[in-house]
Amino acid sequence: MLDIGLLVRVHVDALIVAQNHMGVCDAIRRIAPARKLAAMSAPHLPKVAGIDPEVPVSTHTAAPLREVPAAPGAFIQDRLAGWVSDLTTLHELTERLAGTTTLDAALNELLHAGAALVGARRGLLVLEPADHGTPSTTLGLGLSHADLGHLETVERGATALGRVLDGAPGTADGIASPDLLGDKDLDPRHGEVATRLGYAASYALPLASEAAGRLGGAAWLYDEPGEPSEKQRHLVGLYARYATEHLARLIELERARADVATVAEELLPSRLPRIPGVQLAARHRTGPRGGGDWYDALPLPERTLGLAVGSVGGSGPSAMAAMGRLRASLRAYAVMEGEDPVAVLSDLELLLRLTEPARTATALFAYCEPAARKVVLAGAGHTPPLVLGERRCEFVETTLSAPLGMLACWEAPSVEFSPAPGETVLLYTDGLLRRTGDPMDRAFARLHSAAASVPKAGRHDPAAVADHVLRTMLPDGLDRADSAEDVVILAAHFD
Repeated sequence: MLDIGLLVRVHVDALIVAQNHMGVCDAIRRIAPARKLAAMSAPHLPKVAGIDPEVPVSTHTAAPLREVPAAPGAFIQDRLAGWVSDLTTLHELTERLAGTTTLDAALNELLHAGAALVGARRGLLVLEPADHGTPSTTLGLGLSHADLGHLETVERGATALGRVLDGAPGTADGIASPDLLGDKDLDPRHGEVATRLGYAASYALPLASEAAGRLGGAAWLYDEPGEPSEKQRHLVGLYARYATEHLARLIELERARADVATVAEELLPSRLPRIPGVQLAARHRTGPRGGGDWYDALPLPERTLGLAVGSVGGSGPSAMAAMGRLRASLRAYAVMEGEDPVAVLSDLELLLRLTEPARTATALFAYCEPAARKVVLAGAGHTPPLVLGERRCEFVETTLSAPLGMLACWEAPSVEFSPAPGETVLLYTDGLLRRTGDPMDRAFARLHSAAASVPKAGRHDPAAVADHVLRTMLPDGLDRADSAEDVVILAAHFD
């Protein structure tokens, strides 16, 4: 973060040296009224964009001393008020940027803040890290997809942004093109596109720093001939250097999240089995750090089916590895004694207690006979399934039991029920409930309401049921950066 206080102190020290006779302390105490007076009397900047910036930028100018009338004290106050105003604006913009937690949000904030600092209305940004670890991204401000497509038809080296992206000599401090259509050396295609889109000038700036390297570049477009002032260039340069560091951190975070999601997906079934009499659908979302929620569906002898969901305590790589081991072990026990869900979970609990005594987990295993529409299940501290049909929407009453790894010997009675033709059994993890942010009783009520509101036309499609429940339970999205919870839904529709 920019040290605004340090910059202010530097300017104040300079004033003390230059104007020791007038008492700078008294001048500082009068900054507020001086700033208001200066805002009313300061000369106007040349019109460059035809609009007012969204974030007000100081209009104080650094006029030479010879242009100032007799009162040096008022002039010093005006200069100091201008510096404080500029630094305050810069501080506010960097604070807003620091508050962004996703790469897309940061890029949008950078484009808007840069436009305000240089007095432009439109712009575009190209994210193009030098290591090519992140795909190239192009984002526009006030430009449609068609506009961006027209700009991409211009030869890269013919535009200021292209030269900035290529790191051409002399582009480190940005490139101003104050009158594109009046430039005799302008590329004909560039002139044609500029005329079509209605911009007459541009200012391009690299997104680079010593620590992060070159990440890309941004360009802002003016409706009329013009260019940013020296002060505007200085401020947007300071902002861009900070923004580059922030973008570099978010890029690394995005890469880490993508790696976590890939590993989590590889630990789960690549496809669901096809068993006559039942249709399956699953939805899984991994938290930003990676968690231990999982599901499984495996075919068993005599056209039966085993369904399982579970959650390992904790998050991160350790929880993901434990989840993979637990799922693989449950598959082995299900093949050997799947018709007895209690025995499957008892074996799983013994394995967990012997191999990972410090870890706990919840699990639910269901043995299904689709032809007979019979389901036998047992749960260890897990949330109860929900049955949705034409005539009912209710939770299955399971026996209250402790999670795996919490008791010296786990055992709980199984539950048997018969889904009617056309009914869907919904298995899920508690992450679906916790992501709502509600107390558990209200979260269960929301889940029941979400399942009951599934349109009749979609109740015969387990994928449509799962998607509707997710959209209704989590209307703000599934991948919020502030939620560490995994989400798992496994839907089984019985014909």
